[in-house]
Amino acid sequence: MDTLVALSVGVSYIFSVFNTLFPDFWMNRGLHAHVYFEAASVVLTFILLGKVLEEKAKGNTSSAIKKLMGLQPKTVTMIHEGGHMMNMTVESIKIGDILLVKPGEKIAVDGKLISGSSYVDESMISGEPMPVFKQKNDRVLAGTINRRGSFQFITEKTGTNTFLSQMIKLVQEAQGSKASVQKLADKIASIFVPVVIGIAILSFTIWAIFGGEQGFTQGLLAMITVLIIACPCALGLATPTAIMVGIGKGAEHGILIKDAESLEATRRINVFVMDKTGTITEGKPTVTDIRWLNNNESSIKRLVSLESQSEHPLAEAILMYYGKLENLPVYEFESISGFGVKGKILDQTYYAGNIRLLEMNHIVIDPTLKEASEKWLKEAKTILFFANETEALAVLAITDKVKMHSAEAIQHLQKSGIEVYMLTGDNASAAAAIAQQTGIKHVKAEVLPTEKASFIKELQLKGKIIAMVGDGINDSNALAQADVSIAMGKGSDIAIDVANMTILSSDLSKIPQAIRLSEFTVSTIKQNLFWAFLYNLIGIPIAAGILYPFNGFMLNPMIAGAAMALSSVSVVSNSLRLKFRHL
Repeated sequence: MDTLVALSVGVSYIFSVFNTLFPDFWMNRGLHAHVYFEAASVVLTFILLGKVLEEKAKGNTSSAIKKLMGLQPKTVTMIHEGGHMMNMTVESIKIGDILLVKPGEKIAVDGKLISGSSYVDESMISGEPMPVFKQKNDRVLAGTINRRGSFQFITEKTGTNTFLSQMIKLVQEAQGSKASVQKLADKIASIFVPVVIGIAILSFTIWAIFGGEQGFTQGLLAMITVLIIACPCALGLATPTAIMVGIGKGAEHGILIKDAESLEATRRINVFVMDKTGTITEGKPTVTDIRWLNNNESSIKRLVSLESQSEHPLAEAILMYYGKLENLPVYEFESISGFGVKGKILDQTYYAGNIRLLEMNHIVIDPTLKEASEKWLKEAKTILFFANETEALAVLAITDKVKMHSAEAIQHLQKSGIEVYMLTGDNASAAAAIAQQTGIKHVKAEVLPTEKASFIKELQLKGKIIAMVGDGINDSNALAQADVSIAMGKGSDIAIDVANMTILSSDLSKIPQAIRLSEFTVSTIKQNLFWAFLYNLIGIPIAAGILYPFNGFMLNPMIAGAAMALSSVSVVSNSLRLKFRHL
């Protein structure tokens, strides 16, 4: 493609310079000395604009790596012998060093807790929004965030051996190994270009030998006309104009597409691999059910007041559910790690926590509340009881709710013959419950980020075209490995950077629209290539002078330039029709 552009632009420019300096050469032979400076500049402008847009659209993949690296703090608090604390750089940490992590800090290296306890946000690994309770002998990983208390841990892995470093390495490898899709226009150009050059040389040769007195002049003119009319402006515009309109159409519908390759490949996807949390589900714990003893809701304020003192993520879900209520004073509040909380309100002790907390305090649970809790447990929901000193007053079910259109979108894909897999770091029962609600047939639970990418690689070796849909840092390896990667717009910046497409609304129903957009765009590209090819098929022989022996017609290079422009207009107009297609 570049060869023909360079030849046609170069020849038309040199020809124009010659005509400007030596117009008499043509006038003495009864021909007009036309110039084609504007044609040369317009062709180059179009081609370069296409290249710039293409490069810009590819996005800066290295920014994802930089953001992953940013998950590791630059300095840490090291505890020396005798309890002396000192700020040190991450690079200076050695295996066996004892580090202190304060609330809100990122964990720098992999290690094991030796004192203290806390809730740690491990969403970058598991994708699950609920912070995990950590106590003595539990392991922590680099890049995770300490949410609540402070703790000390002993370093077990440093540098490139940490879990975070392994993730960065895998993302780099996956991004580097992805071969770009060979464009159809390039395939046509690889045959078209040598043929055109051959025709141009042949035209000149035939004219020079059999053209008589004016043979050399007419041959030169025929050669230049062939190269001008064959300039692959229409061929060069066929793909980028359709892609540009297609990407614009996607943006109108809240689908941001980074590159032409992914837009082209989306129609060929036969397997969708989806993360659970934040992709199929909302990505945050929500109260879904509540049952009060004898339907008596008079203790709502007591429940909200008690939970407002708690730092547990389930407490946030309860406060979100009930909204702003006037809090009652809470005395002697106590957080019982792994069980729940208790506190005094209006001279009576209240408890909020799991069933073990109630059993420890010999609190009676009414059969109706017990039955409701068992039913919700089977649906893989987290159960929380609220009780006074003697009996349970309420039971609540908290879970990560399935998004409104998830089930509909998944069923639509499956009916279209596309396989849908759900991969999640969550436990098997929670995964099975979501699969049942959405109709997903293939489920893999308790999967690590590296295992997600490996699973996609296995499917690719079987010849499958894979799309990965995710929203978290834990999905970045798998997103980079997939043929087409789709990030949820409300997810992490890293997932969005790695992905080829971003669904701004985080609504899975946009995915079938993206597939239809891909089909329409590729169809438009093929139509554009057909018309561009047809134009050349008719125009090149005429430019070479095939009609001259029959009617004396010789195509003027000026008309050839106009014909070239007209073919480009027809291609652009056809691409613009995409704007009016209904997705």
